[in-house]
Amino acid sequence: MRLPNLFLRLASTSLTKRLLGYALLLAASFLVLLGVLSLVFPLRADVPFSSIILARDGSVVQAFLAKDDKWRMKTELAEISPTLRRAIIAKEDRFFYWHFGVNPAAIVRALANNLLKRKTTSGASTLTMQVARMLENQRIGRNRERTVWNKCVELFRAFQLEGSYSKDEILQWYLNLAPYGGNIEGVKAASLLYFGTLPEKLSLAEATTLAIIPNRPTSLKLDEANAGMVRQERDKWLARFGAMREFPTETLQDALREPVQLRRQEIPNLAPHFGSRMKSAFADAPILRTTLDVRKQQSVQTIAGNVVRRLQMYGINNAAVLVVNNRTREVEAYLGSPNFADKTNAGEVDGVRAVRSPGSALKPLVYGLAMDKGLITPSTILTDVPSDFDGYAPENFDRQYRGFISAERALINSLNIPAVKLLRGVGVAAFTEAMQKAGFEQVRKDARKLGLSSVLGGCGVRLEEMAGLYAAFANEGTWKPLQFLCAEPSSKMSENIFEQIWQSTSAFFWRIFSIKTSSDQSPQTQILSRSATFMLGEILTQLTRPDVPHKFSNTQRLPKIAWKTGTSYGRRDAWSIGYNKRYTVAVWVGNFSGVGVPELVGADVATPLLFDIFNAIDYNSPNDWFQPPPELDFRLVCSESGFIPQDFCTNQISEYYIPRISSNQKCQHAKEVFVSADERVSYCTECLPQTGYKTKLYPNFPPEILSLYAAQNQVFERIPEHNPKCSRAFQGTAPVITSLSDGKEYICDKPTVISNNTSNEGGLMLTCSVANDVRTVYWFVNDKFYRTATPHERLFFVPERGVNKISCSDDKGRNTNIWIQVQWQ
Repeated sequence: MRLPNLFLRLASTSLTKRLLGYALLLAASFLVLLGVLSLVFPLRADVPFSSIILARDGSVVQAFLAKDDKWRMKTELAEISPTLRRAIIAKEDRFFYWHFGVNPAAIVRALANNLLKRKTTSGASTLTMQVARMLENQRIGRNRERTVWNKCVELFRAFQLEGSYSKDEILQWYLNLAPYGGNIEGVKAASLLYFGTLPEKLSLAEATTLAIIPNRPTSLKLDEANAGMVRQERDKWLARFGAMREFPTETLQDALREPVQLRRQEIPNLAPHFGSRMKSAFADAPILRTTLDVRKQQSVQTIAGNVVRRLQMYGINNAAVLVVNNRTREVEAYLGSPNFADKTNAGEVDGVRAVRSPGSALKPLVYGLAMDKGLITPSTILTDVPSDFDGYAPENFDRQYRGFISAERALINSLNIPAVKLLRGVGVAAFTEAMQKAGFEQVRKDARKLGLSSVLGGCGVRLEEMAGLYAAFANEGTWKPLQFLCAEPSSKMSENIFEQIWQSTSAFFWRIFSIKTSSDQSPQTQILSRSATFMLGEILTQLTRPDVPHKFSNTQRLPKIAWKTGTSYGRRDAWSIGYNKRYTVAVWVGNFSGVGVPELVGADVATPLLFDIFNAIDYNSPNDWFQPPPELDFRLVCSESGFIPQDFCTNQISEYYIPRISSNQKCQHAKEVFVSADERVSYCTECLPQTGYKTKLYPNFPPEILSLYAAQNQVFERIPEHNPKCSRAFQGTAPVITSLSDGKEYICDKPTVISNNTSNEGGLMLTCSVANDVRTVYWFVNDKFYRTATPHERLFFVPERGVNKISCSDDKGRNTNIWIQVQWQ
């Protein structure tokens, strides 16, 4: 009890009290002075980092130099493994977690050694002081000289660091700024460039190697020539670690046996187009963890590269592919072009974002909208005949016409005429509105200029937009934006000022880029109904179609997918886009130069690539397919028309339809006619004799089908000529003038003499479509009789300059008039 009593008595003396007071006053003055100096000379930690693009599993997809042209990759706290942490601290500052930025004992020791030897033999810099020095060097852009004044600045900055950051954050700064020779700074850059791995995966030998370099980045340069010297220094420190008992003996022995391999490796460049896009969108983000799947990306890269190499013999040099996870809408593979370095063929162009013509790839959307509007069901019979839509006369790809064809067959055969007719029924405005809802940016810009040709490729789209649309088909018609990043930046703000700046900046860019982590938070739009998308899927999975690649037609390697092809005008773009329950894959093949190639057809060059990719990424997928929604139902329809059957409909089939939406129209594919016993004369109710007649069913063909059959010389059963003694005025379908469009302007060669002649030199053609019972038509020009003709005969006339009235009457007294404007040249 004597010693404690002695200390109490000493502490109670006035001298001791004064000494304690002076010490407290000195400490308070120091803190006030430090605070004032910190306000005048604030700590600046605005260090530019390299941008690193990571795949979902954390592997590096691509990296970019920092703004100062250095490889300085940000090391996160989670990436600092216990092995790396212990090796760095044991090597640089064993008392790092015990001092407040300055180690007084180390200063005294260094001062004594330097005075005794009369030269600088050892330093007293703590790890915090080294960070302070590196931040100052970074701020002024050069290495500061080792002077007493600069050492004082280091001490001041070290105190600032300790007051602003936690110990782990200071260690993180050291690992981010440590020099490794040349333009390499930071452990992550050195680890990736020399060991091909990330810091958390470093072995003890590798961690020790990186721990010894920052103090001697020049003499211990990491290259093959210095391998012996580096290993000698590494082994020396491994032995010291053993003496300090930092690591188990067995681990140290393994590290000593590990060879030193110091060959600088190339920065990963797995998805250059994708990486450049992420870098551009998130310029200030040092680390971006994306949704890319490394295995799928490598598979797509290899398959597409092989396909393009084979196609180059035909003059086809580019391709682009996008793979989307349907459940999350995450992009798992992104190929802008197979060879980014191919400058001859513009390989640096990103085909995923390039605006191209979609060809027929948009037709499923039109068919889906027509289903939701009640215009068609899969079995509805459409007409595929030569047609003129106010001067726009599209043709089918093969320049053939099928006449009657069901909607599902028209879609899988990719016929142009039925698609344009459906678009006219749906409305161009409704079609472009649906595309705008699905994120088609170029369509939004050009919406007022688009017309019926847009369904055949007369609009600009991007591959990613097409992938998003088909992913909506795979999700019951619900569209959501594609996602490129794995997780949204955390809302919890770090105490680190630099971290706060980065979090705020990345959150801002995240919002403007419209990429969300949770699919529930993503904006979504209903493009088509669940029923329409299910029926579309059933149609697009059919295998009896012309666009099945030959090598897949008789093989089990044919994946179960719904897909559609497209070929743009001039054969400049070949598309094939498909989906199943799990993935949507969009493929474009062509030339970025826009040069067309005869072999550039979607079914021939894009679909084989699509199938190969599906087989590579989802070959053993479960046999799981889409189920019909509860609101969809079955019904019987007439196979001749696709409408509700009547008594004369002998061929009936079952089909899906949408109750209260799909049409309930009765079938009219045939009609009952009163004819004479010898079937040479037909009667109406006004002229029907009392005896000597019978009833017979005749095909009720529309005029456009009759015109097609006449042009193709097809034989069909005509309704007999009507009773010539009948005086009834007939109602029904008047002739339709098909060669000219009402209200349009035509330019003709100026004639030498204006007269009614039948020459086709510089004249306009007259053709029409009529009902089945018409035998003769009468043409009038400007109310003057011109010619008598058979219904499908072609006539030519020379019009007058200005407004011309064209009239066509049939032998039943039905008449059609149109007016055209004529200019001479």
